Amino acid sequence: MLSALVPIFRTPDLRRKILIVVGLLVLYRLGATLPAPGVNYKNVSACIDQISKGANADIYSLINMFSGGALLQLSVFAIGIMPYITASIIIQLLGVVIPRFETLRTEGQAGQAKLTQYTRYLTVALAVLQSTAIVALASRGQLLQGCQQEILVSKSIFQLSVIVLVMTAGACVVMWMGELITERGVGNGMSLLIFAGIASRLPAEGKQILDGRGGLVLGLVLVAALIIIVAVVFIEQGQRRIPVQYAKRMVGRRMYGGSSTYLPLKVNTAGVIPVIFASSLLYLPTLLVQLLSNGNQVSGWQQWIQTYLGNAGNWVHVLVYFLLIVFFTYFYVAITFDPEERADEMKKFGGFIPGIRPGKPTADYLSYVLQRITLPGSLYLGIIAILPNLFLSGVNGGGIAATFGGTSVLIMVGVGLDTVKQVESQLMQRNYEGFLK
Repeated sequence: MLSALVPIFRTPDLRRKILIVVGLLVLYRLGATLPAPGVNYKNVSACIDQISKGANADIYSLINMFSGGALLQLSVFAIGIMPYITASIIIQLLGVVIPRFETLRTEGQAGQAKLTQYTRYLTVALAVLQSTAIVALASRGQLLQGCQQEILVSKSIFQLSVIVLVMTAGACVVMWMGELITERGVGNGMSLLIFAGIASRLPAEGKQILDGRGGLVLGLVLVAALIIIVAVVFIEQGQRRIPVQYAKRMVGRRMYGGSSTYLPLKVNTAGVIPVIFASSLLYLPTLLVQLLSNGNQVSGWQQWIQTYLGNAGNWVHVLVYFLLIVFFTYFYVAITFDPEERADEMKKFGGFIPGIRPGKPTADYLSYVLQRITLPGSLYLGIIAILPNLFLSGVNGGGIAATFGGTSVLIMVGVGLDTVKQVESQLMQRNYEGFLK
């Protein structure tokens, strides 16, 4: 293992990129532990320890996982990277319904820069909304339910506005860090920030299992997590390779084409996006109940939402979660992969699938294959995501299910595989350059 890392640090350019990534991740984790002004950090820590052992932990486990525990601590980076991810997904979805966005997407680098600018503006707006909602819940004592201690030093309008401003600024800094990692580092910056947040929760949750349930239960949880990791790696690497043949053609006095390649269609084409979509949508009713509830008075529909949708171990929650993941998998694949566009590109460069005529027959064939492999991909995502809710929730609440569960494993394994592939490609590029010289 160590011998594989030696070539990385022997290459000056790659070593610099790795150090940039590590430095920014350290700063991100530092900001995630730095409390916002006006927050009583001692009381917040005591409240988190209290609710982590109660039934309400399921409500906060998912949203707290993506921020690496920063959300419930009301730190500077409490909002984390979620506003940027949400904004990116919204801009991508709008490209299907707004012709202007679709035109920008096809204009190359200039159009992509404009879409990035729109994404940043939307990120700031979403950060303001999310930070305002979190501060409002904290001021009303509903963020950490079951805790009687005051977590805010003052509830004046000025103090609450300062906390909202600091959290919004923190979300903008996190967005800048992610873009900087993508531009000057290795891997996708936003994904690596989520990876760091999830990985930072593993030791604390593992110690919580060890102290509360003993070494045997911890060992069983680790074995289950290892099995999930193996299954995720196996399916994430799976793909359907459609053979593509390029005809020979004369350009001037030179002959081009005549090569054979393949079009890879992954079993899990949508990645972890459907899980994030379904998780966020399923959390909205619980958040709405908290914002609309008046003290201890809870109406019938609010009680139903808290019982069935807010409890990760309830069968209604599990079923709705699974169906939402399947739906969003098909929806996301449909808007990101256009069979007609791929067929036109192949026809433009003289490519064809053996036995399939170019043009519309090729598009129909690609659509047929994509629908066939999307079904097992969606079922795989749904099963991996709900397994922790069925088994791990009974071990120690929703925090363990979120940290050692399918969503976190999907993200960590996917980010890890993508980052390793990028490092290997850069190492091969350097080695080829040195060999040619």
